[in-house]
Amino acid sequence: MSVPILILGAGRMGGALIEGWTRVGAFAPSDLILRDPNPGLGALGAEAAGARLNPPDAVLREAATVLLAVKPQIWRQAAEAVVPLLQPGAVVVSIAAGVPTAQLSEAFFGRPVARVMPTTAVALAKGVASIFATEEVAAHRAHALFDPVATSVDLDDEGLMDAATGVSGSAPAYLYAFIEALEAAAEAQGIAPEAASQMVRATLIGAAALLDHTGEEPAELRRQVTSPGGTTEAALKVLMGEGGLWPLLDRAVSAAVTRAKELGS
Repeated sequence: MSVPILILGAGRMGGALIEGWTRVGAFAPSDLILRDPNPGLGALGAEAAGARLNPPDAVLREAATVLLAVKPQIWRQAAEAVVPLLQPGAVVVSIAAGVPTAQLSEAFFGRPVARVMPTTAVALAKGVASIFATEEVAAHRAHALFDPVATSVDLDDEGLMDAATGVSGSAPAYLYAFIEALEAAAEAQGIAPEAASQMVRATLIGAAALLDHTGEEPAELRRQVTSPGGTTEAALKVLMGEGGLWPLLDRAVSAAVTRAKELGS
């Protein structure tokens, strides 16, 4: 049984999960115990629907699952504040980037721990969740929380969690940055800002929908819209050339992985 769920940190990601669970009916608001000194709109909405927000300490002992959703820099303080209040059988699921299971397990007095790197699209039940756990009960608990709102991917090596952070956890920001850059390029060609925004966003949303609908490999879809000697090919010679997307993204992901390791040290 995975409920009640104690969520430590009900900010952006915690709120996104609450929104996603509500959207698909995965957990009732009454299944949630929220602890956050500065709760976001998702937490306040859940409270209005029946979740318990910042209840008395005694309530925390009811939690079967603890979701650690605070910023990595303050995870120890959050753990220390609640660990004496938890039941011995509670299972911990952490989404704190870069914090290894050994440190989490020690801080939570040896309780089973799973690490998850999710994306904020869990709010729409279209997220991605990379999962690592050394104990089966923790892996099952992580899947119970994230499978309803994400495509869950199991990692068999904890060292890959930092890579998952750089490749998946941070990737929505890469796409948004690409959209900003393409809109700016459209404006540089004389297209009005509002028209550029509509054009770029609708085009990329449509392309992503086609990728999802067809199941084709991205390389094949790229070939289908690239006529030899045409305009798309001319652009791709820049994007896929020396100093283009491949080396640029490799450097970007490497920087994110390095930072994830620093946060966990």
